Amino acid sequence: MMSQEQNDHITRSGPGAPLGTLMRRYWQPAALADELQGERPVVPVQLLGEKFVLFRDEAGRYGLLDRDCPHRGADLAFGRLEHGGLRCAFHGWLFDVEGQCLETPAEPVGSKLCQNVRQRAYPVIERSGILFAYLGEGEPPAFPELDCFLAPDAYTFAFKGLFECNWLQALEVGIDPAHASFLHRFFEDEDTSASYGKQFRAASADSELPMTKILREYDRPLINVERTEYGMRLIALREIDDERTHVRVTNQVFPHAFVIPMSADMTITQWHVPLDDERCYWYAIFTSYTSPVDKARMREQRLELYELPEYRSRRNRTNDYGFDPHEQAHATYTGMGLDINVHDQWAVESMGPIQDRTREHLGQSDKAIVLYRRILREQIDKAVKGDVPLMVLDGRHAKGIQGPATMDGIGPSKGWETYWMEVDVRRRRGAPWMPAVPADVSSDAASLNAAE
Repeated sequence: MMSQEQNDHITRSGPGAPLGTLMRRYWQPAALADELQGERPVVPVQLLGEKFVLFRDEAGRYGLLDRDCPHRGADLAFGRLEHGGLRCAFHGWLFDVEGQCLETPAEPVGSKLCQNVRQRAYPVIERSGILFAYLGEGEPPAFPELDCFLAPDAYTFAFKGLFECNWLQALEVGIDPAHASFLHRFFEDEDTSASYGKQFRAASADSELPMTKILREYDRPLINVERTEYGMRLIALREIDDERTHVRVTNQVFPHAFVIPMSADMTITQWHVPLDDERCYWYAIFTSYTSPVDKARMREQRLELYELPEYRSRRNRTNDYGFDPHEQAHATYTGMGLDINVHDQWAVESMGPIQDRTREHLGQSDKAIVLYRRILREQIDKAVKGDVPLMVLDGRHAKGIQGPATMDGIGPSKGWETYWMEVDVRRRRGAPWMPAVPADVSSDAASLNAAE
């Protein structure tokens, strides 16, 4: 258990909060690039407890500004895009993507007021369909060379969804390998050939066993967790028999992302980004290692569940997440439909806006949660002291953070340690866009083979 003070320390991300100081050292997903593709590319953004306006000017440049006009505080999210910037609809003051005031039209001819006014502006950069913003001081860190950032555009797809709860409980469901055997349990298996775009519905690598069957019948995974240079690696082992073991390798990428296998051909890199202390967005990049992503199909699948412009789930607490007691008795463990995002949303939102961790009792299966919270506290302390936290990278170190390796397959009960690396390496070497083999995987595999 932890105290209320300790819980606040790792959940509250607003300006001046210790966690807020840490989070402002990283690039934060602020919007999908798709959100600025329409007739009026201006969207309000809330991030880490602050309000901004994000826009694309006539030259195609992205800008993120504080949302209140520095003249008299009117809402710039209702501004007009014209003459090289965003113009406030109240008095016509005009600002460019760097926050420079270009015009103050109501002032007398020759007024120099405009030259002395700047709106706070923040760097914005697009990566694989997500617009990332940097809210901190000084130079932004370099992006790590994760697969989702290096893959060509045709091999990635980005989406997001709203959770009405604190970011930390939303993240922690993604680093909890045990929950999938219950929360995502299906009583019948589907045709795995129809699993495209769906998590936990395909067959595991090197087998015909559907993932739904494995999760349902082998619900006591042995969980290994290790610290890495990017955060944590998690390995969940489900022994099928003396000869075969299901191996699932996932990763936590600090501060608030994880990388998991979606299928033998695709991974999901997902961030849980605080809007404020009681709401967050998950942002995901789906990365394919075989063929280009069918973006239209992936988007259509997700828009069946999520409503624009807020990307709010159609199944939510107002309609009990679509809960059906007959379905719970006969089809799914939750009775909340077939989409696992709904299951996750119910689980984390049901904890309350901010989970009360003073009342929880953790077990052996929560070892990844325990380690992550320890790392988070360590890095908060570093940020508050002005030291460089984990994954705040310069250009040289960013090139060394590759991958990370993931897999989901059935391999030998003796020798699984090298098996999962071989599966990941094989997928990479067969990919059309030639992703690098992460250095830690190639070195570990070499040392294990030498030991044998």
